[in-house]
Amino acid sequence: MDKAIQHPSEILFNQTLSNISYSQFLNFDTCQPSFLAEFLLITAYALVTIVGLFGNLCLIFIIKRRKEAQNVTNILIANLSLSDVLICIMCIPVTVAYTLMDYWIFGEAMCKISSFIQSISVTVSIFSLVLIAIERYQLIVNPRGWKPNISHAYWGILFIWGFSLIISIPFLVFHQLTDEPFKHLSVHSDFYKNKVACIEAWPSVTERLIFTTSLLVFQYCFPLGFIFICYLRIFVCLRRRHGKIDRLRENDSRLSENKRINMMLISIVVTFAACWLPLNIFNVVFDWNHEALMSCNHNLAFTICHLVAMVSTCINPVFYGFLNKNFQKDLMSLVHHCRCSASQKEYENIALSNLQTDASKGSLKLNNPPVVI
Repeated sequence: MDKAIQHPSEILFNQTLSNISYSQFLNFDTCQPSFLAEFLLITAYALVTIVGLFGNLCLIFIIKRRKEAQNVTNILIANLSLSDVLICIMCIPVTVAYTLMDYWIFGEAMCKISSFIQSISVTVSIFSLVLIAIERYQLIVNPRGWKPNISHAYWGILFIWGFSLIISIPFLVFHQLTDEPFKHLSVHSDFYKNKVACIEAWPSVTERLIFTTSLLVFQYCFPLGFIFICYLRIFVCLRRRHGKIDRLRENDSRLSENKRINMMLISIVVTFAACWLPLNIFNVVFDWNHEALMSCNHNLAFTICHLVAMVSTCINPVFYGFLNKNFQKDLMSLVHHCRCSASQKEYENIALSNLQTDASKGSLKLNNPPVVI
């Protein structure tokens, strides 16, 4: 789920490692999308980027500004938003440009950093959801046991960022620029002269398969399985409490609030998993049977899968906004504050302008005194 780019040129390079004939790949450079398809693609990505960037930045700002909102869950939600902001800035524009242009223009540093940042961001996101599930589990299922506090939340965030950085290092090491794939294209060979591709160049196919499969397990399957068990236990516990006649310790409003919060968090987890599932399936097929992707539909399939995955950057502020009334109020207050600030600035400018006009009139009067007859 970490691979930002699965490009035809990378498939060709893998075929080089396997010493397979290039005759079946010579028409890859003729598989160009229509203008309408490119327009829709750019529009969809732009919309996802704007919503993801604006929504997550607003969410981070509101949580930071409101002291009463700085609890364990909200701090972890803000960390989740930060990882989404990185994807919107560092990964989406690069991937769109590379997919449309069919060659790399951002230099070797960005070739390594782009996939590295996306891997870190995805790992941080999924393990932030894990920490949120643990916090909710302890709060509801085991209320008399250990309770994570804000200090624990920051230590957890520090740990998952460090862990994410370590497991993403192979993307820095094995991503490189090469012109090898374009040497075997028969059509438009002059156009691709001096062009390069950004690819993963592993010492062997076996090592690449071990790494990508392990990453899929520890970055997607295992965390989501753990989260599912936690929320299942939480659901069972809340249902039992709701069915009790004696509710001296916990009233209906408290139960309803817990259900609402859990519903919001479960919605974020489920949507996150659903968004990244198509790209994970695409990557598995690419890793284990890339011959199945040898067609003009490769770029289209990857683009759709990647676009759906990038929608995950929007789910955090969207669900948090729809299901959190405090966030809605704070967002309206923020927008109102921005409008008032803009209006005040405009008013001050107008006042200053009038003052200058009045002063000018005064100067004219002084310089041109009335004539006495």
